[in-house]
Amino acid sequence: MSENNLFKIGITHGDFNGIGYEVIMKALNDSKMLDLCTPVVYGAAKAASYYKNLFELQDFTMQVTKKADQINQKKNYLVNIFEQELKMQPGTSTSEAGRLSELALTNACKDLKSKIIDAVVTAPINKSNIQSGSFKFPGHTEFFAQQFNAQNAMMMMVTEGCRMAFATNHLPVEEISKVLTTELIVKKLKTLQQTLKVDFACTNPKIAVLSLNPHAGDNGLIGKEDNEIIAPAIQQAFNERINAFGPFPADGLFGSGNHAKFDAILAMYHDQGMIPFKMLSRGEGVNFTAGLPIVRTSPAHGTAYDIAGKNQADPTSMRNAIYLAIDILRNRRDFLQYVKK
Repeated sequence: MSENNLFKIGITHGDFNGIGYEVIMKALNDSKMLDLCTPVVYGAAKAASYYKNLFELQDFTMQVTKKADQINQKKNYLVNIFEQELKMQPGTSTSEAGRLSELALTNACKDLKSKIIDAVVTAPINKSNIQSGSFKFPGHTEFFAQQFNAQNAMMMMVTEGCRMAFATNHLPVEEISKVLTTELIVKKLKTLQQTLKVDFACTNPKIAVLSLNPHAGDNGLIGKEDNEIIAPAIQQAFNERINAFGPFPADGLFGSGNHAKFDAILAMYHDQGMIPFKMLSRGEGVNFTAGLPIVRTSPAHGTAYDIAGKNQADPTSMRNAIYLAIDILRNRRDFLQYVKK
């Protein structure tokens, strides 16, 4: 923590041709933010200047620095990771934008490992143009899991009234049933219970587990995975004092509103959880990576090339991602203090 007793929240700039700088600047262009944290953006000063002028944010300022270890004032900071000229092309995927996306991530990770910053919020990347010899990950979740040797890292979406976790992440649909095992689901439930207790301060969390097949398989008529893999996992978890229930057909759980009775939901695959989550969150949700030794959040949207550079992006999800990172840091601190008593 910095000398002003505020958490240092690192923010990676993502794809500079997307809406990253717009949502970052708009989220930080609020004096209240500096009362909650010290924002440290990992990006390119020339890109920041370009967007500041484009969106006429003349009153918004960021103190440019080469390193984050000397930051201790109540200001917005930008760690300048790239000093050469940039070709700004809002709305366009370029290899240069991909290269700088990775550079921002690696710099932020270095400072996280050195405890120079307390958490990281990642602006959206383009998962295609960031691919390189050193970056071969389908997304942020897998990247941070590798960086921090977190085998049980798990994607989790958060909004008011709904926390959605995933048994599998970015997989082709045909691969999902091949990957799902009772052991995998039990591991995910253990990670989810731990993060609910430590990161979200839930004292006795209840978890709903979604079925894989329609109607939870109809007793094997529409697939055997629910009876043979998911139900045994729920029973095993319950035997280990995890309040897991299900498997519930997704349409019934969300259609009835019963999802609100649970502290979190474990979906079996990406779209099963993301579709209801995005409808519930209405653009204000946050992506959180559970199971990491560090805190990582991000807005629950992509690069949005279609509106990049048009001053149309809503910063609410980015702002909420920063708030959630602060809340989780506080909850972890309080949990450690409780354990020590």
